[in-house]
Amino acid sequence: METHITDIAHVIQLSVAPVFLLTAISTLIGAMNTRLSRTIDRRRVITEACTGKEITSEYADELLLLARRRHLIYLAILFAVVAALLVCFVVAGAFLGALMANDLTRLVAAFFILAMGSMIAALTLFLREIYLAVSAGSR
Repeated sequence: METHITDIAHVIQLSVAPVFLLTAISTLIGAMNTRLSRTIDRRRVITEACTGKEITSEYADELLLLARRRHLIYLAILFAVVAALLVCFVVAGAFLGALMANDLTRLVAAFFILAMGSMIAALTLFLREIYLAVSAGSR
C-alpha cells in the first residue's frame, strides 16, 4: 500500500510541468481567439458597409485576406486544442500507469511528442496569420 502512495506522489510531482504547459496553451488559445474575433468583426463591418452596394475591388481583396486569416487562426486554434488534449492524455497515462502498475512510458512519450508537434503546427499557423495581418497593414 505504501509503495502505491509513493508512486502516486511521484506521478503528481511529474504532472506539475504538463499542467503548467496546459496553462500556457490555454493562454495562447485565448490570444488566438481574440484575433479570430477581430477578423470576424472586421468582416461584419465590411459586409454592412457594402449592403445594397457593389463590392469594390478593395473591399473584395480585404474580404479575401480576412478569409485567409480566419482560416489560419481556426487551424491554429484546432492544433492548440489537440495539443492540450494530448497533454491531458500524458497526465492521465502517467496516473494510469502508476495505478495499474503497467509500463506506459512509450505511450506517454508518444502523446507528449504528438502534443509538441501539434503545438509547433499551431504556433507556425499563428505566426503566418500575424505575418498576413502585418503585411496587409503595410500596403
